[in-house]
Amino acid sequence: MRIECIAIGTELLTTRRLDTNSVWLGERLARLGLAFHRKTAVGDNREDLAELFREALKRSDLILATGGLGPTFDDFTKELFAEILGAELVEDAGSRADMLAFYAARNRVPPQVNFKQALIPVGAEPLRNPVGTAPGVWWEDPPGHPGVRIVLLPGVPREMKRMWEEQVEPRLRPLAGPATHTLRMVVAGVPESTLDERTREVRERHGHLDWSILASLTQVELLVRSEDPAALEAVLSDLKPVLGGDLAAVGEANLEEAVLQALRARGETLAVAESMTGGLLAARLTAIPGASQAFLGGATVYTLGAKAALLDLDPAWLGRVGTVSEVCATALAEATRQRLGATWALGLCGNAGPEAEGEAPVGAVFIALAGPEGTQVRALRLAGDRGDIQLRSAAAALDNLRRSIIARP
Repeated sequence: MRIECIAIGTELLTTRRLDTNSVWLGERLARLGLAFHRKTAVGDNREDLAELFREALKRSDLILATGGLGPTFDDFTKELFAEILGAELVEDAGSRADMLAFYAARNRVPPQVNFKQALIPVGAEPLRNPVGTAPGVWWEDPPGHPGVRIVLLPGVPREMKRMWEEQVEPRLRPLAGPATHTLRMVVAGVPESTLDERTREVRERHGHLDWSILASLTQVELLVRSEDPAALEAVLSDLKPVLGGDLAAVGEANLEEAVLQALRARGETLAVAESMTGGLLAARLTAIPGASQAFLGGATVYTLGAKAALLDLDPAWLGRVGTVSEVCATALAEATRQRLGATWALGLCGNAGPEAEGEAPVGAVFIALAGPEGTQVRALRLAGDRGDIQLRSAAAALDNLRRSIIARP
């Protein structure tokens, strides 16, 4: 079955928003033994959309479109498909009732323009939206295209995912082929090219499998896909001794989740004090459900005043030793560990740019880890823009902690 994804929205063609919906849908299709043969992002332009819709109807058996189901002037996905296929749009009573209930639960009255969302092409079925106001559309055998299925989904990820899981995936399950399983390994502290070299022999030994290496600012993912779970287990067994302590997580977990799991397994706790990262490290940790079992909290001490008020550090002394220094990072970690009574504490300071701070060049970072055996400091010189340096610093701090935890008996 030829499956096509169309991600709709001008914002997807800029740097403001990434198309994560199609990635998520691709993963869900793989579980059904299905896969995209084409994926396109297109802006809110009627001519471009109409041309793309006509082409998709000719070449694809299943068209999945996300976005353009809202109430505003730039939302016209349903209208355009209906126009191309010569189908009338009529109001669906159930969709209207759902919308009224959604607004009533919030003591609000829907604007009149919202009711266009309840319009559904004749011959199609509405997909109810339990967390929003825009229903989706399931359209099987549209006029002139027997055997084709069109699925229109909201662009809001949480709405799209809920609709897919509850209403779309069950309809596609009878069409499923052999499920494709994925082994995902998160590797930390190793560049993509180094990982490629280290794993070459194992990859060649299992060359019949589908391999990918995905690098980001904070980690590298090694992915292996197969219809045979036993083949993936063999790969993992062969790779564990090759990767050693650089293997941070297996499965859906990321670096921060691996750290929290390691802490929970030992009944240990963590606190953080962040200057240059501005709370980014704490945000990554608290994004994981159940983080409070191991993460006690911390402080964003971005200024001298904050360092003095929250951690009782002497501003004059900090001015002498430098706020971007090994001494400062050590003081942040040790003061935070003492105040919160944590097993471990991380202290981060540095210069993320865009200009040098005194003698501290852009990219200079100091990460202190205070633990049961004392405090260790790691000095780094990171490349990239301000955001890159902050992300890399937080990841380096987490990985430093992870390695220290697993190194202890």
